[in-house]
Amino acid sequence: MSSRRHFLQTAIGFASLPSLMHAADPRGVSLGFSLYGMKTLALSEALKTCADIGYANVEFALNAGYPTEPGVFTQAARKQAAQELSALKLELPCLMVNLSLTADDKAHAKALESIQDAAQLARDLNPAQPAIIETVLGGKPATWEQQKSGMAERLKSWAETAEKAQTTITIKAHVGSAVNSPERLLWLLEQVKSPAIQVAYDYSHFELQGIDMEESMKLLLPRTKFIHVKDSVGEPGKFQFLLPGEGRTDYVKYFTALKAHGYQGPVVVEVSGQIFNKPGYDPIAAAKKSYAALSGALAKAG
Repeated sequence: MSSRRHFLQTAIGFASLPSLMHAADPRGVSLGFSLYGMKTLALSEALKTCADIGYANVEFALNAGYPTEPGVFTQAARKQAAQELSALKLELPCLMVNLSLTADDKAHAKALESIQDAAQLARDLNPAQPAIIETVLGGKPATWEQQKSGMAERLKSWAETAEKAQTTITIKAHVGSAVNSPERLLWLLEQVKSPAIQVAYDYSHFELQGIDMEESMKLLLPRTKFIHVKDSVGEPGKFQFLLPGEGRTDYVKYFTALKAHGYQGPVVVEVSGQIFNKPGYDPIAAAKKSYAALSGALAKAG
């Protein structure tokens, strides 16, 4: 594995390609909420709710069944959403898609189409600063050694498609996926060496494995362009994701560490399906509770 210095130098070199990168937020860290956790709300209501609570940005989920799924999100609806985002002063830094590097050929071809569709949607919503894309990677932790070469080849195809579409894909490690650690994530990045492939950082997946917060940030933040945040409890084989503030994460420590590493950009609440699929889930209450926990910690961290 190449040294961290090599990764940092590479990331600095990629910064000279602004058409492929999401610009850092000059205000520092900004809090956001992923509409992945607001599937039951109309898009207009979800946007107004997030703005009223105090969030600075939102993430659209392009998954099946969501109003922002590219196949059902009409041009008229996109224009209206862009106007509402502007009026509410909400940024749209990222679009969630669910892709897999371990899929068969047919699903892989569909994933390439999904990347193109997401890039077009991002341009339709904000041509001046299109949202980037974030995704997990599929597979299982135990299959990593057998699948990693094939995953790298698939990722190269993603990169080529993203470069042509002038977008950036941020890839996320997941406790239950083949890519479950910073080292595996960095290995994939090193195989591809593309400015179009960067990191989506989500500490909850590392916390479940006992991976140190500071160490994971040291390794990944030089390549991180987007952050998800949530809490977790349990261990890799049996776990439950929670809302921020409901678990063991020290968010004052978390935001202090982000600042120390120079991260500037969105920190976006991701409500897990483990939560929003439960009977009685209230997306507005979840957004309010998460904001209260994170904004208080962010203020304390300075």
